[in-house]
Amino acid sequence: MSLSMLFFSSALAWAVIGALLSTVVPQRHIGRLLAITGSLAAALLLACAADVLITHRPMAVHLWHLPLLGLLRLRLDLVSAIFVLALGISFLPAYLFSASYMNRYPEHYNIRGFGIFFHLLLAACALVLAAGDVITFLFSWRIMSALASFPITLEHRHEDHRRAAYLFLAMNEAGIILAGVGLLLMTAWAGGHIGFPALHRAMTHLPATWRWIIFLLILGGFSVKAGLVPVSSWLPRAHPVAPANISAILSGSLLNFGIYGIIRFDAIVMPAVTAGPGLIVLAIGGISALLGILYATIDNDLKRMLAHSSIENLGIVAVDVGAGMVFGAYHMPTIAAIAWVVAIYHMINHSAYKTLLFLGAGAIDYGTGTRDINRLGGLLKRMPMTALLFLIGTLAISALPPLNGFVSEWLTLQTILRSTDLTSPLARVIFALCGAVLALTAALAITCFVKAFAMSFLGQPRSDSAQQARESPPSMRWAMGMLAGICLALGVGATWVIPLVDRAMAPLTHHRATNALVPPFFTLRHGNAQFHQAFLTGFAKIGADVGKTLIPARGLVVLHQGTASNPVVYAMSTFYLAVTLAGIMFLTFLLVRLGTRRRRVRISEPWAGGLRRLWPEMSYSATGFSNPVRIIFRSIFGPAQREDSQVAVAGHFRTAIRKPPRDTYIVDRLFLRPLVAVVKFLSSLIARIHRPAVVNAYAAWVLLLLIIVLVLNRLL
Repeated sequence: MSLSMLFFSSALAWAVIGALLSTVVPQRHIGRLLAITGSLAAALLLACAADVLITHRPMAVHLWHLPLLGLLRLRLDLVSAIFVLALGISFLPAYLFSASYMNRYPEHYNIRGFGIFFHLLLAACALVLAAGDVITFLFSWRIMSALASFPITLEHRHEDHRRAAYLFLAMNEAGIILAGVGLLLMTAWAGGHIGFPALHRAMTHLPATWRWIIFLLILGGFSVKAGLVPVSSWLPRAHPVAPANISAILSGSLLNFGIYGIIRFDAIVMPAVTAGPGLIVLAIGGISALLGILYATIDNDLKRMLAHSSIENLGIVAVDVGAGMVFGAYHMPTIAAIAWVVAIYHMINHSAYKTLLFLGAGAIDYGTGTRDINRLGGLLKRMPMTALLFLIGTLAISALPPLNGFVSEWLTLQTILRSTDLTSPLARVIFALCGAVLALTAALAITCFVKAFAMSFLGQPRSDSAQQARESPPSMRWAMGMLAGICLALGVGATWVIPLVDRAMAPLTHHRATNALVPPFFTLRHGNAQFHQAFLTGFAKIGADVGKTLIPARGLVVLHQGTASNPVVYAMSTFYLAVTLAGIMFLTFLLVRLGTRRRRVRISEPWAGGLRRLWPEMSYSATGFSNPVRIIFRSIFGPAQREDSQVAVAGHFRTAIRKPPRDTYIVDRLFLRPLVAVVKFLSSLIARIHRPAVVNAYAAWVLLLLIIVLVLNRLL
């Protein structure tokens, strides 16, 4: 048994043991059990992924040989291992967070089932990523979807929680049925072979029409799981109602499975031979990113805002995936490799900071009893450590240096700029529009998370709940602190992370992106075909190889060099940025201390514009902060002001009752509602045939159809 297989089987065993122990331990200890057995299982999965990535030896196990179906197998290759790594980054802190967080539930709900399903969910997710054939993949996927839906209903006394769980399960089932049809068509074309390598060999001879049909089926099915437009409206309805540790898993980890399905089947098993599929994925990703951040900016519920933001970030990942497919179809392997590396990098980054932010939202809810940003404020003094860790998450997701979100979004924009090398005018136009959309998305993301942090932690408390807030317990802060450290490490250590991700994606790209992104300044002396000596000397003068005798890395600068026709070099270094920012902050601190040490401090009431007291209701609210965005993009949000009125008893007056505007999600207005209307119309037409009053007509239609079939059979 290989070391990776030992780690993998041990992780599954501990997950099952934790599920069994959840049936017997007292309910008040379920959270601690999750923190022990669940964290151990997640750590073992991380060790398994690390072993596969470091040794480059996939984990392969043959399970059973089923008649008529073939061999069922588990195979954890480099691509699967990088997704397992993102899985562990999300699950491990979520389990640790549960130690104290779950103490709020035993007095009101039975949480044994929650402990069982949460343990088994990790095992099901690992089996999906390790599946080596279609049957094992579909079977594991169905189990994963079912297990993920049950914890959402922990607070089952609330009707909206039950509806959210049903919606989550229904949408996931619809998605996997759609993708499953595409996978079965693949299997049929492969002569019944279900293994991924056999499918890949068979897809090389697939006609173009069937290739498009299968691509669209698989893309549509897995887009549901990833929450991409036009099947994204379910996500902000289902994810926020779950407990915070489950919400963190749903957005930070399970959404990645939609991207995994697209990459596995639409890029590896059946790689695109034309640019069309990639351009479709690119456009869907850009639209998803913009719509996601628009709705996140105007939402005042912390968890629902983060759920909308997940649509944005998965849209950015889809943009990178589409770019990789397009550049690969145009035989530009280096840029294609960069796009694939950036897609996985941003996916890992999203897993880290989105899990951190959801856990932070859970800590705020735990300490205040509310997630409404309009009812928060002033939490910085009452929850200082939670505020610091939540701030790190907001800086990371806002793509500010030197944190991890900056690296992947910077590389995304630079990759899009390389579309100038494409020969197709249509492709260049789509890339240009997508780049403009992502630039707007980045600006709105900063607006969104400035609102989230400032309106929650700064200013005055705007409710009694915020006034009486208490700091989160140590286990919750440790879990968030772990994720904050990962966000910083993924940002500052970009030159270490890029080669790791590049090696993992090598089976897909068959080309390496490391030399194009992280030049080997420490090993080159006389240059090479890509970087001549004058180029290296120029960057050496600005300190690109500083510390080469102390830091065991290829370099500290991430570069993106253009071609001969576009000889632009994009360079950045999160390491240098971190050092510079730390130096500026330290010098500022010294100057302030030296400049104010002799000043006398006088404490008095703040001046409030002549008012005797500035009430919290007078302060800037989250709704007011985001209202300009709502006004500018009013056509997208489509608010509907409803007014109900009732007539007074005397009959001469009426009392107007106004209700707040309710936005109808644009995807529902433009896509789902027309689709539902068409289905209902067709159903009504079919239902008329089955009415008792038209039985004779029904029999006549059957007879006519039979005659037509017989005539056609005779003629043909």
